Formats: sequence, structure tokens, C-alpha cells
Amino acid sequence: QVQLVESGGGLVQPGGSLRLSCAASGINFSRFAMDWYRQAPGKQRELVAQITMSRTTRYRESVKGRFTISRDNVNNTLHLQMNNLKSEDTAVYYCKATYGSYTLWGQGTHVTVSS
Repeated sequence: QVQLVESGGGLVQPGGSLRLSCAASGINFSRFAMDWYRQAPGKQRELVAQITMSRTTRYRESVKGRFTISRDNVNNTLHLQMNNLKSEDTAVYYCKATYGSYTLWGQGTHVTVSS
């Protein structure tokens, strides 16, 4: 079955950490560029971090120095380590796989940063 399944979301206090995971199945994971997106209530979905096949990474400015994207091509899993979380990081986080014109999205995992 071709799918991406996110996990690791939850409720965390400001300044806390979470590690999101995205498990891929049914695709040749190592050949895909992988992204994390997020969508806050009432806002458009936005790109958070990217990692290419060669492990080149890019981040949106607001998460630089706090978030780290990584990939495990043995276990077909994408990760997002999120540290020093802020209330504005509250959103549904989605992973996306891209190969040429083919894209695949996960169903999302909720992250709430609140005291």
C-alpha cells in the first residue's frame, strides 16, 4: 500500500521539544525528495523543511536553528526534530514525498504548543 503515515504530534509547553516521524510504504523512499509542511488554523499550508535525495536540507526562516529534518533510508522514515517550540508552531504537520511530477501526502499529525 502506497502511503505516508505521520506520528509524534501532541501537546507540548513552550520551549519544549517533539520529534515527528513519517513512515513511508509502497514507494522507493530513497529516491524521493521529502518535505514537512504545516497548516495552522485559518492559515494556508506552508513549507517548513525540505531534504533531498542527497540529504541537502532547507528550512523556512522562522524554524532555522530550532528544527532539524532528517531521513532514514533503511527504515523508510522521515523525521522532524523540533526544539524550543513556540505557540506559533501550533499546526497540523504533514509530510510530502516528491519524485518528478508524482507527489504523495500524509494525513497529518497535530502539534499544539501551549502552557
